[in-house]
Amino acid sequence: MGEKLKGVLEWVVVLVAAVVIAFLFRAFVAEVYIVPSGSMLETIQEGDRLVGEKVSFHFREPEAGEVVTFDDPIQPGTTLIKRVIATEGQTVDLRDGVLYIDGLAQDEDYTLGKPSEPLQTPYGITYPYTVPDGCIWVMGDNRTNSKDSRYFGAVPVSNVTSRATFIFWPFADARGL
Repeated sequence: MGEKLKGVLEWVVVLVAAVVIAFLFRAFVAEVYIVPSGSMLETIQEGDRLVGEKVSFHFREPEAGEVVTFDDPIQPGTTLIKRVIATEGQTVDLRDGVLYIDGLAQDEDYTLGKPSEPLQTPYGITYPYTVPDGCIWVMGDNRTNSKDSRYFGAVPVSNVTSRATFIFWPFADARGL
């Protein structure tokens, strides 16, 4: 009976260790996300599954052009995915459907020519808008169907949870971001 108990205890220890390792990996290294909406079309499809890596943002801030996941500033507990458009201190302007950063019109192939227009918002977002310290400005690639910083304002960098690195499912959409 002693050998059987020892064998069972070994399995329990292995199982507990595996659960702890999986939890730590998900909390600090990478996490899988399922994209809930079409706000990032055509770059990311609704229902795509992607990996967000968390390590790099322990050592640096998000940069313009990166696709990031973050805690929704309006609905706590909800994770959003958008593209970083501007970082702290930069000025965002939207004129005639064109996005300007620090006065320069941006060439954004990923929007497929959709106009970047201001959104109706109860949060008092006006343009030009200077991104506050410790924040980023994010927008969905599907500019005509994305509730983003144009609606809720700049996102604190502390809300950023990961950098989207690659889509792995469905296999037809698999690629790096």
